[in-house]
Amino acid sequence: MNGLYTSDTIVALATATGAGAIGVIRLSGNEAIAIADTIFKAHHAKPLAELATHTVHLGMIEAEGHQIDECLATVFKGQRSYTGEPVVEFSCHGSSYIIAQVMKSCLAKGARLAEAGEFTKRAFLNGKMALSQAEAVADLIASDSEASHRVALQQMRGGFASEIETLRGELLNFASLIELELDFAEEDVAFADRDSFKALLSHIKQTITQLVASFSVGNVLKNGMPVAIVGKPNAGKSTLLNALLNEERAIVSDIAGTTRDTIEEVLHIGGIAFRFIDTAGIRETHDAIEAIGVQRAKEKIAKAQIVIFLYNQHDDTVADVVAFVKEHYREGVFFVLVHNKIDLYTEGVDTFDEQVRCALVGYNITLLTLSAKERVYLEELKQSLTNYAQQINKAAAGNTVVTNLRHYEALQQALTAVERVEEGLASGLSADLLAIDIRETLYYLGSITGAVSNDEVLGNIFSKFCIGK
Repeated sequence: MNGLYTSDTIVALATATGAGAIGVIRLSGNEAIAIADTIFKAHHAKPLAELATHTVHLGMIEAEGHQIDECLATVFKGQRSYTGEPVVEFSCHGSSYIIAQVMKSCLAKGARLAEAGEFTKRAFLNGKMALSQAEAVADLIASDSEASHRVALQQMRGGFASEIETLRGELLNFASLIELELDFAEEDVAFADRDSFKALLSHIKQTITQLVASFSVGNVLKNGMPVAIVGKPNAGKSTLLNALLNEERAIVSDIAGTTRDTIEEVLHIGGIAFRFIDTAGIRETHDAIEAIGVQRAKEKIAKAQIVIFLYNQHDDTVADVVAFVKEHYREGVFFVLVHNKIDLYTEGVDTFDEQVRCALVGYNITLLTLSAKERVYLEELKQSLTNYAQQINKAAAGNTVVTNLRHYEALQQALTAVERVEEGLASGLSADLLAIDIRETLYYLGSITGAVSNDEVLGNIFSKFCIGK
């Protein structure tokens, strides 16, 4: 996009491409209503320019003397629209030919094709929403689970933006006083009460720290829960994946090392998308291809929010299970140890698992038994995952959670700058040096809501939107 804003009138298909019952074509810009009046004739014969805002009218779209379609035209006048400028939306029949002809007619009368995200970009530039709210629009469109939909809707309503703006406003007041001291440096006058400033910095630091910490939850809600299914070759990983999905997704064989790469599938449990990852069997191997698969399996373990480790008393020892946990265990990761193949090996299972439990005292793990092949106790595993999902949902309920990587990185930068201000204040740093770090904090907080922005950042953000939104 060239420049932060242009006065062009833009047009795009706002609904999905392809044949459908209806197709909505959106015009936005100062000339939107005038352009619409040149091609749309309402059955009541009144031009759209003379009609009230937020009204819908039935009529015919015509071009070069030919009727194209009978459709509805919705009028939004002044700033009372999604974009904050005059908008007309045509709800036409969803024929690809009709859509193409209506678009062609709009372009012939002076509109231009909208770029990706340009309608939402105009909404931001016209003050209809903060930048973080605009980004939440894209997240809402992309949401594919109850949890991702909920957090995107919460962001779009502006709670997060309001919280950031409140922090920024409080800091800005003190920043003004600090800057004022620079004008009276020779008089050695202090306008900003240092004790009050310390208290404010402590509050800002605590709030930002909580927001940064919430990203681990927010990222899961938005993108889904990565679940690594791991174990030795022939532990039953692919069989478990197939059982969870209730379809033959992965190849199952008695030959060890069948899975050479990772296989990923999504299953929705408890309103959260679980991204199950079937990995190559972990073992020492001289096969170059299998070795790559083993390495990828370990990488998936390192990134997973849930690790399901399959073992059985015939192929594994207690020491094997304990060694795996101690090598890969991370705080905050849900570790599930699953004693598989109990349809084959029944006696001694409880004794084996009790020894594992005793050897891993102090580790937050869940032990389950299962037969992936016969799907015995499969529901217990699903329930365990559901319970964990409910914990994640409970942690997010009623709280502001960060789901956007750009926001997370900006908050980290802001937190670092706040800590420098605190250190400078404690060491009696002069106002001019304090002001540098205060300005940096304000910059990073402002970059989240769009109070501070540039064309390159906006172009990158809105280029990820679909055209028509």
